[in-house]
Amino acid sequence: MGSAMMDMSVDVSGLPIDTTAPVLVTGANGYVASWVVKGLLDAGVTVHAAVRNPKDEHKVGHLLRLAEGAPGELRLFAADLLKPRSYVKAMQGCAVVFHMASPFVRKVSEPMRDLVKPALEGTRNVLNSASETSEVRRVVLTSSVAAIYSDAVDVERRPGGIITESQWNDTSTTTREPYSYSKTLAEREAWHIARAQHQWRLVVVNPALVIGPALNPRPSSDSFTIVEQMIGGTGRFGLPRIGVSVVDVRDVARAHIAAAFLPDAHGRHILASEDTDTLALAKSLKPRFGNSLPLPDRAIPKALVFAAAPLIGLGRGYVRRNVGHVLRADSRKSRQELGMRYRPAQESMEDMVQSMLGRD
Repeated sequence: MGSAMMDMSVDVSGLPIDTTAPVLVTGANGYVASWVVKGLLDAGVTVHAAVRNPKDEHKVGHLLRLAEGAPGELRLFAADLLKPRSYVKAMQGCAVVFHMASPFVRKVSEPMRDLVKPALEGTRNVLNSASETSEVRRVVLTSSVAAIYSDAVDVERRPGGIITESQWNDTSTTTREPYSYSKTLAEREAWHIARAQHQWRLVVVNPALVIGPALNPRPSSDSFTIVEQMIGGTGRFGLPRIGVSVVDVRDVARAHIAAAFLPDAHGRHILASEDTDTLALAKSLKPRFGNSLPLPDRAIPKALVFAAAPLIGLGRGYVRRNVGHVLRADSRKSRQELGMRYRPAQESMEDMVQSMLGRD
Protein backbone atom coordinates (compact mmCIF):
# COMPACT_ATOMS: atom_id res chain seq x y z
CA MET A 1 0.00 0.00 0.00
CA GLY A 2 1.13 3.58 -0.54
CA SER A 3 2.05 5.83 2.32
CA ALA A 4 2.94 9.36 3.20
CA MET A 5 6.65 10.12 3.35
CA MET A 6 8.19 9.15 6.67
CA ASP A 7 9.05 12.04 9.00
CA MET A 8 12.80 11.72 9.59
CA SER A 9 13.19 14.81 11.75
CA VAL A 10 13.14 15.75 15.43
CA ASP A 11 10.71 18.56 16.16
CA VAL A 12 12.57 20.99 18.42
CA SER A 13 10.48 24.02 17.50
CA GLY A 14 9.92 26.37 20.41
CA LEU A 15 12.84 25.06 22.49
CA PRO A 16 15.42 27.61 23.71
CA ILE A 17 18.42 25.73 22.32
CA ASP A 18 21.80 27.28 23.13
CA THR A 19 24.18 26.83 20.20
CA THR A 20 27.10 28.78 21.73
CA ALA A 21 28.59 25.84 23.65
CA PRO A 22 29.13 22.23 22.56
CA VAL A 23 27.27 19.32 24.15
CA LEU A 24 28.41 15.75 24.81
CA VAL A 25 26.38 12.70 23.83
CA THR A 26 27.67 9.39 25.22
CA GLY A 27 26.91 6.22 23.26
CA ALA A 28 26.15 8.58 20.38
CA ASN A 29 25.75 5.85 17.76
CA GLY A 30 22.90 4.08 19.59
CA TYR A 31 19.26 3.82 18.50
CA VAL A 32 17.90 6.71 20.59
CA ALA A 33 21.16 8.67 20.82
CA SER A 34 21.49 8.90 17.02
CA TRP A 35 18.17 10.74 16.90
CA VAL A 36 19.30 13.09 19.69
CA VAL A 37 22.48 13.81 17.71
CA LYS A 38 20.38 14.49 14.59
CA GLY A 39 18.06 16.87 16.45
CA LEU A 40 21.01 18.77 17.91
CA LEU A 41 22.94 19.00 14.63
CA ASP A 42 19.85 20.19 12.76
CA ALA A 43 19.40 22.90 15.43
CA GLY A 44 22.96 24.13 14.89
CA VAL A 45 24.60 22.65 17.98
CA THR A 46 28.19 21.40 18.05
CA VAL A 47 27.98 17.77 19.19
CA HIS A 48 30.82 15.91 20.86
CA ALA A 49 29.85 12.33 20.04
CA ALA A 50 31.50 9.76 22.31
CA VAL A 51 31.68 6.21 20.93
CA ARG A 52 33.84 3.21 21.61
CA ASN A 53 35.66 3.33 18.28
CA PRO A 54 35.36 6.53 16.18
CA LYS A 55 37.25 4.87 13.32
CA ASP A 56 34.66 2.09 12.84
CA GLU A 57 32.73 3.16 9.74
CA HIS A 58 30.00 0.60 10.45
CA LYS A 59 29.35 2.18 13.84
CA VAL A 60 29.71 5.90 13.07
CA GLY A 61 29.09 6.22 9.34
CA HIS A 62 25.45 7.18 9.85
CA LEU A 63 26.50 9.94 12.29
CA LEU A 64 28.91 11.37 9.72
CA ARG A 65 26.13 11.36 7.14
CA LEU A 66 23.77 13.14 9.57
CA ALA A 67 26.34 15.93 9.93
CA GLU A 68 26.63 16.48 6.17
CA GLY A 69 24.77 19.66 5.36
CA ALA A 70 23.53 20.15 8.94
CA PRO A 71 24.14 23.57 10.52
CA GLY A 72 25.70 21.93 13.58
CA GLU A 73 29.14 20.35 13.79
CA LEU A 74 29.97 16.75 14.73
CA ARG A 75 33.16 15.86 16.58
CA LEU A 76 33.88 12.20 17.32
CA PHE A 77 35.66 11.04 20.49
CA ALA A 78 36.74 7.61 21.74
CA ALA A 79 35.43 6.64 25.19
CA ASP A 80 34.63 3.52 27.19
CA LEU A 81 32.01 3.20 29.93
CA LEU A 82 34.29 1.04 32.07
CA LYS A 83 37.37 3.28 31.90
CA PRO A 84 37.55 6.02 34.57
CA ARG A 85 38.05 9.54 33.15
CA SER A 86 37.44 8.13 29.67
CA TYR A 87 35.04 10.98 28.87
CA VAL A 88 37.15 13.89 30.16
CA LYS A 89 38.51 14.92 26.76
CA ALA A 90 35.13 14.66 25.03
CA MET A 91 33.50 16.73 27.77
CA GLN A 92 35.84 19.72 27.58
CA GLY A 93 33.91 22.94 26.99
CA CYS A 94 30.50 21.23 27.07
CA ALA A 95 27.63 22.93 28.91
CA VAL A 96 25.32 19.91 28.59
CA VAL A 97 26.05 16.19 28.92
CA PHE A 98 23.58 13.63 27.56
CA HIS A 99 24.49 10.34 29.22
CA MET A 100 22.87 7.77 26.95
CA ALA A 101 25.41 4.94 26.74
CA SER A 102 23.97 1.81 28.35
CA PRO A 103 23.14 -1.64 26.95
CA PHE A 104 19.49 -2.53 26.16
CA VAL A 105 19.52 -6.29 25.81
CA ARG A 106 17.65 -8.77 27.98
CA LYS A 107 19.34 -12.04 27.08
CA VAL A 108 22.85 -12.00 28.51
CA SER A 109 25.07 -14.78 29.83
CA GLU A 110 26.42 -12.81 32.79
CA PRO A 111 24.01 -10.04 33.90
CA MET A 112 26.44 -8.45 36.35
CA ARG A 113 29.22 -8.22 33.75
CA ASP A 114 27.08 -7.47 30.69
CA LEU A 115 24.41 -5.16 32.12
CA VAL A 116 24.84 -3.99 35.70
CA LYS A 117 28.53 -3.11 35.69
CA PRO A 118 28.51 -1.08 32.42
CA ALA A 119 25.36 0.81 33.49
CA LEU A 120 26.56 1.56 37.03
CA GLU A 121 30.26 2.18 36.39
CA GLY A 122 29.49 4.16 33.24
CA THR A 123 27.14 6.46 35.14
CA ARG A 124 29.78 7.02 37.83
CA ASN A 125 32.51 7.72 35.29
CA VAL A 126 30.47 10.17 33.21
CA LEU A 127 28.89 12.07 36.11
CA ASN A 128 32.11 12.28 38.11
CA SER A 129 33.79 13.74 35.03
CA ALA A 130 30.94 16.24 34.76
CA SER A 131 31.75 17.42 38.28
CA GLU A 132 35.38 17.93 37.24
CA THR A 133 34.44 19.87 34.08
CA SER A 134 33.68 23.44 35.09
CA GLU A 135 31.59 24.28 32.02
CA VAL A 136 28.96 21.56 32.61
CA ARG A 137 25.66 23.00 33.86
CA ARG A 138 23.20 20.21 33.09
CA VAL A 139 23.30 16.44 32.77
CA VAL A 140 20.44 14.61 31.02
CA LEU A 141 20.33 10.92 31.93
CA THR A 142 18.59 8.34 29.77
CA SER A 143 16.93 6.07 32.30
CA SER A 144 13.81 3.98 31.64
CA VAL A 145 10.41 3.05 33.00
CA ALA A 146 12.34 -0.10 33.93
CA ALA A 147 13.76 1.93 36.83
CA ILE A 148 10.16 2.52 37.98
CA TYR A 149 8.69 -0.98 37.70
CA SER A 150 9.86 -4.51 36.97
CA ASP A 151 6.75 -6.44 35.88
CA ALA A 152 3.24 -5.47 34.80
CA VAL A 153 1.72 -7.24 37.81
CA ASP A 154 3.68 -4.85 40.05
CA VAL A 155 1.94 -1.90 38.40
CA GLU A 156 -1.53 -3.34 39.00
CA ARG A 157 -0.70 -3.33 42.72
CA ARG A 158 0.38 0.33 42.75
CA PRO A 159 -1.95 3.17 43.77
CA GLY A 160 -4.40 3.70 40.92
CA GLY A 161 -2.77 0.85 38.99
CA ILE A 162 -0.40 3.27 37.22
CA ILE A 163 3.29 4.13 37.30
CA THR A 164 4.41 7.67 38.19
CA GLU A 165 7.74 9.46 38.61
CA SER A 166 7.56 9.11 42.40
CA GLN A 167 7.89 5.31 42.22
CA TRP A 168 10.94 3.04 42.01
CA ASN A 169 11.50 -0.51 40.86
CA ASP A 170 12.05 -2.47 44.07
CA THR A 171 11.65 -6.03 42.82
CA SER A 172 14.28 -6.54 40.07
CA THR A 173 17.54 -8.36 40.80
CA THR A 174 20.42 -9.84 38.79
CA THR A 175 18.28 -12.95 38.30
CA ARG A 176 14.83 -11.34 37.91
CA GLU A 177 14.80 -8.77 35.09
CA PRO A 178 18.51 -7.87 35.27
CA TYR A 179 18.14 -5.16 32.62
CA SER A 180 15.59 -3.39 34.80
CA TYR A 181 17.88 -3.87 37.79
CA SER A 182 20.77 -2.24 35.90
CA LYS A 183 18.67 0.80 34.97
CA THR A 184 17.43 1.17 38.55
CA LEU A 185 20.90 1.03 40.08
CA ALA A 186 22.31 3.43 37.49
CA GLU A 187 19.60 6.03 37.99
CA ARG A 188 19.80 5.81 41.78
CA GLU A 189 23.56 6.30 41.55
CA ALA A 190 23.06 9.31 39.27
CA TRP A 191 20.78 10.98 41.82
CA HIS A 192 23.26 10.17 44.60
CA ILE A 193 26.10 11.85 42.69
CA ALA A 194 23.94 14.80 41.64
CA ARG A 195 22.88 15.60 45.20
CA ALA A 196 26.50 15.64 46.37
CA GLN A 197 27.39 18.63 44.17
CA HIS A 198 25.96 22.03 43.18
CA GLN A 199 27.57 22.72 39.81
CA TRP A 200 25.12 21.00 37.46
CA ARG A 201 21.49 19.94 37.50
CA LEU A 202 20.43 16.38 36.73
CA VAL A 203 17.32 15.89 34.59
CA VAL A 204 16.17 12.32 33.90
CA VAL A 205 13.99 10.89 31.14
CA ASN A 206 12.30 7.52 31.67
CA PRO A 207 11.08 6.26 28.28
CA ALA A 208 8.63 3.41 27.89
CA LEU A 209 9.36 0.80 25.19
CA VAL A 210 10.91 2.85 22.39
CA ILE A 211 9.63 2.18 18.88
CA GLY A 212 10.02 3.92 15.53
CA PRO A 213 12.57 4.05 12.71
CA ALA A 214 16.32 3.70 13.25
CA LEU A 215 19.05 5.91 11.85
CA ASN A 216 21.81 3.42 12.64
CA PRO A 217 21.95 0.46 10.22
CA ARG A 218 22.05 -2.36 12.78
CA PRO A 219 20.26 -1.26 15.96
CA SER A 220 20.89 -3.58 18.91
CA SER A 221 17.87 -2.43 20.91
CA ASP A 222 15.56 -5.23 22.02
CA SER A 223 12.69 -3.23 20.51
CA PHE A 224 13.77 -4.54 17.12
CA THR A 225 13.92 -8.12 18.37
CA ILE A 226 10.31 -7.80 19.55
CA VAL A 227 9.07 -6.32 16.27
CA GLU A 228 11.04 -8.85 14.23
CA GLN A 229 9.06 -11.59 15.98
CA MET A 230 5.84 -9.81 15.01
CA ILE A 231 6.67 -9.48 11.31
CA GLY A 232 9.06 -12.35 10.64
CA GLY A 233 6.59 -15.23 10.78
CA THR A 234 7.45 -16.70 14.19
CA GLY A 235 4.30 -15.13 15.61
CA ARG A 236 1.97 -15.89 12.69
CA PHE A 237 -0.06 -18.32 14.83
CA GLY A 238 -0.39 -15.86 17.70
CA LEU A 239 1.47 -13.76 20.23
CA PRO A 240 1.52 -13.66 24.02
CA ARG A 241 -0.46 -10.62 25.11
CA ILE A 242 2.10 -8.65 27.15
CA GLY A 243 1.17 -5.23 28.49
CA VAL A 244 3.54 -2.44 27.38
CA SER A 245 3.63 1.33 27.17
CA VAL A 246 5.35 2.67 24.07
CA VAL A 247 6.89 5.90 22.80
CA ASP A 248 8.31 7.02 19.45
CA VAL A 249 12.10 7.36 19.22
CA ARG A 250 11.77 10.80 17.59
CA ASP A 251 9.66 11.98 20.52
CA VAL A 252 12.20 10.55 22.96
CA ALA A 253 14.91 12.55 21.20
CA ARG A 254 12.86 15.74 21.48
CA ALA A 255 12.29 15.08 25.19
CA HIS A 256 16.04 14.77 25.76
CA ILE A 257 16.68 18.10 24.06
CA ALA A 258 13.84 19.76 25.99
CA ALA A 259 15.25 18.33 29.24
CA ALA A 260 18.62 19.85 28.35
CA PHE A 261 17.55 23.37 27.46
CA LEU A 262 14.25 24.24 29.16
CA PRO A 263 15.28 26.36 32.17
CA ASP A 264 12.79 24.82 34.59
CA ALA A 265 13.19 21.14 33.61
CA HIS A 266 13.85 19.06 36.71
CA GLY A 267 13.45 15.59 38.15
CA ARG A 268 12.23 12.50 36.30
CA HIS A 269 9.95 12.34 33.26
CA ILE A 270 8.01 9.29 32.07
CA LEU A 271 7.87 9.29 28.26
CA ALA A 272 4.91 7.31 26.91
CA SER A 273 2.43 7.85 24.10
CA GLU A 274 0.06 4.91 24.63
CA ASP A 275 -0.59 1.98 26.95
CA THR A 276 -1.12 -1.09 24.81
CA ASP A 277 0.07 -4.68 24.45
CA THR A 278 2.19 -6.72 22.06
CA LEU A 279 -0.74 -8.16 20.12
CA ALA A 280 -2.40 -4.77 19.67
CA LEU A 281 0.90 -3.37 18.34
CA ALA A 282 1.16 -6.20 15.84
CA LYS A 283 -2.46 -5.70 14.76
CA SER A 284 -1.83 -1.99 14.22
CA LEU A 285 0.38 -3.03 11.29
CA LYS A 286 -2.44 -4.86 9.50
CA PRO A 287 -3.87 -1.93 7.49
CA ARG A 288 -0.47 -1.14 5.98
CA PHE A 289 1.32 -4.50 5.91
CA GLY A 290 -1.42 -7.11 6.30
CA ASN A 291 -1.14 -8.28 2.70
CA SER A 292 2.65 -8.53 2.67
CA LEU A 293 3.70 -9.74 6.13
CA PRO A 294 2.67 -12.81 8.19
CA LEU A 295 1.25 -10.79 11.07
CA PRO A 296 -0.37 -12.45 14.10
CA ASP A 297 -4.05 -11.85 14.72
CA ARG A 298 -4.76 -13.79 17.90
CA ALA A 299 -3.44 -14.06 21.44
CA ILE A 300 -1.80 -17.28 22.62
CA PRO A 301 -3.59 -18.39 25.82
CA LYS A 302 -1.52 -17.70 28.91
CA ALA A 303 -1.56 -21.37 29.96
CA LEU A 304 -0.03 -22.33 26.62
CA VAL A 305 2.59 -19.56 26.85
CA PHE A 306 3.45 -20.77 30.36
CA ALA A 307 3.85 -24.37 29.20
CA ALA A 308 6.00 -23.40 26.20
CA ALA A 309 7.95 -20.62 27.96
CA PRO A 310 11.38 -22.34 27.95
CA LEU A 311 11.00 -23.16 24.24
CA ILE A 312 10.31 -19.54 23.26
CA GLY A 313 12.97 -18.00 25.48
CA LEU A 314 10.72 -16.72 28.25
CA GLY A 315 11.04 -17.50 31.94
CA ARG A 316 7.90 -18.89 33.54
CA GLY A 317 8.14 -16.26 36.26
CA TYR A 318 8.14 -13.55 33.61
CA VAL A 319 5.09 -15.11 31.92
CA ARG A 320 3.25 -15.29 35.25
CA ARG A 321 3.97 -11.63 36.06
CA ASN A 322 3.48 -10.05 32.62
CA VAL A 323 1.31 -12.03 30.18
CA GLY A 324 -2.29 -10.93 30.42
CA HIS A 325 -1.52 -8.04 32.77
CA VAL A 326 -2.21 -4.40 31.94
CA LEU A 327 0.48 -1.72 32.08
CA ARG A 328 -0.42 1.94 32.56
CA ALA A 329 2.04 4.86 32.61
CA ASP A 330 1.35 8.46 33.65
CA SER A 331 3.13 10.76 31.18
CA ARG A 332 1.42 14.00 32.23
CA LYS A 333 4.63 15.56 33.64
CA SER A 334 6.47 15.21 30.32
CA ARG A 335 3.52 16.72 28.48
CA GLN A 336 3.25 19.66 30.87
CA GLU A 337 6.89 20.42 31.69
CA LEU A 338 8.67 19.30 28.50
CA GLY A 339 5.84 20.26 26.16
CA MET A 340 5.60 16.76 24.72
CA ARG A 341 3.01 15.90 22.08
CA TYR A 342 3.32 12.23 21.25
CA ARG A 343 2.90 10.45 17.93
CA PRO A 344 0.30 7.66 17.85
CA ALA A 345 1.74 4.18 18.26
CA GLN A 346 0.40 3.02 14.88
CA GLU A 347 2.45 5.68 13.06
CA SER A 348 5.55 4.71 15.06
CA MET A 349 5.08 1.02 14.33
CA GLU A 350 4.49 1.57 10.60
CA ASP A 351 7.59 3.75 10.31
CA MET A 352 9.65 1.26 12.30
CA VAL A 353 8.66 -1.67 10.08
CA GLN A 354 9.14 0.43 6.95
CA SER A 355 12.69 1.22 8.07
CA MET A 356 13.35 -2.45 8.91
CA LEU A 357 12.19 -3.54 5.47
CA GLY A 358 14.29 -0.86 3.80
CA ARG A 359 11.29 0.66 2.07
CA ASP A 360 11.10 4.22 0.80
